[in-house]
Amino acid sequence: MPKICYNHSLEIQFEKDGFTYDIQGTCSTSIDVELKDGVIDSVKFTGGCNGNLQGISALVKGMKPEEAISRLKGIRCGFKPTSCPDQLAHALEEMIAQ
Repeated sequence: MPKICYNHSLEIQFEKDGFTYDIQGTCSTSIDVELKDGVIDSVKFTGGCNGNLQGISALVKGMKPEEAISRLKGIRCGFKPTSCPDQLAHALEEMIAQ
């Protein structure tokens, strides 16, 4: 499986039907995302606030990546410069840019 590294210690691992996005700066450590027919099919976070992240995952399921990006990008968690939803937006941006 090829790995492509980016700035800020973010790493994306592309898989056949989805990808894993390794993140820093949040309680979560990675996000697994699958797209089918141009819409988000599943999102699974590793670590973080389980209930909240299950809620985010359920809300974006069936949504086009661009819509999720516009809703989630820029959300902050407390005094952190990012959040799990913001990192999901960045992961989706990287995926659709490929």
